[in-house]
Amino acid sequence: MSDTTIVHLLRHGEVENPHGVMYGRLPGYHLSAQGRLMALAAADFFAERPVVSLFCSPLERAQETAQPVAERLGLNIVTDQRLIESTNHFEGLTFGVGDGSLRRPEHWRYLINPCRSGLRQPSAAHLRHPADGRGQAVVAQPGRPRVRAGQRDQLYLFG
Repeated sequence: MSDTTIVHLLRHGEVENPHGVMYGRLPGYHLSAQGRLMALAAADFFAERPVVSLFCSPLERAQETAQPVAERLGLNIVTDQRLIESTNHFEGLTFGVGDGSLRRPEHWRYLINPCRSGLRQPSAAHLRHPADGRGQAVVAQPGRPRVRAGQRDQLYLFG
């Protein structure tokens, strides 16, 4: 067995969001029909790999993406709060020109530096323990592949 551990990063599938809301951490945003097909395709992909664990964000869309993978591989999903979406000033708002938040000057200050000013803000847990969620996925069984499903910004933070 190799000492190298492979961690596969899996972003959630497409979300049903007909009104274009920045949903962030809001509950009730589930996978669309296309997103469910994406989750099944992920399950097919991982079926050919010797994955030994599956860590997932608590958000519905991530859980729904991980579920077919877990079923296909016979694994339990390990839900980890530290894998949750970063906070976002625009959460619950539409984001765009026209009727979106970009039309309103009170939001403009959050766009000066989108990485620091409101578009994506790491949660307190990410700042206190930035490596906890990353390292824990590797410690259990070093040298064995595992999957981590979550949000785009968490996958960037992992890398």
